[in-house]
Amino acid sequence: MVNIDLLPLEQSDRDQFIKDNQEAFNYGALEEFGRRDDHFEEDGEIISRETIENSIDSGEAYRITKDGKPVGGVVIRIDGTRGNLDLLFVSPHVHGKGIGYAAWCAVEKMYPEVIVWETVTPYFEKRNIHFYVNRCGFHIVEFFNSHHPDPNDPDAAEQADEQFPDGMFRFEKVMK
Repeated sequence: MVNIDLLPLEQSDRDQFIKDNQEAFNYGALEEFGRRDDHFEEDGEIISRETIENSIDSGEAYRITKDGKPVGGVVIRIDGTRGNLDLLFVSPHVHGKGIGYAAWCAVEKMYPEVIVWETVTPYFEKRNIHFYVNRCGFHIVEFFNSHHPDPNDPDAAEQADEQFPDGMFRFEKVMK
């Protein structure tokens, strides 16, 4: 397995973490749609600064490093035996090198008390769907869309129609 470190996000790295996150998410959207589609929250960003900041502020953020260099990040929230993977991103410059999987394995080891992990990803993120299902062992358990918005997100119905009109998958992983 690839040797990475998960380091708690430092305040001095917060701005770069957000920019790196946006770059990684934009890469997937641009790879799928180019500039022809409007899946962006704000100013050409698939995920807004505000969304990332809210995630960081309500969870635990870690910088993924390899050989001392930042290559991605992860934000999680833990509530007893349930864990939520809010964000996991790897720089497009190092995709396909096992960094995301190594980071996910490190998260699982850090939180052995978590029995059920949950995350979501847009329908078009084929790389993410493959990663969560085929590499990490998650299962698709729900499909949010304009006819079935996320009941835990008060803005979900509006977002489903605007940003992700074709929906979001919700994944769960039950630990053994």
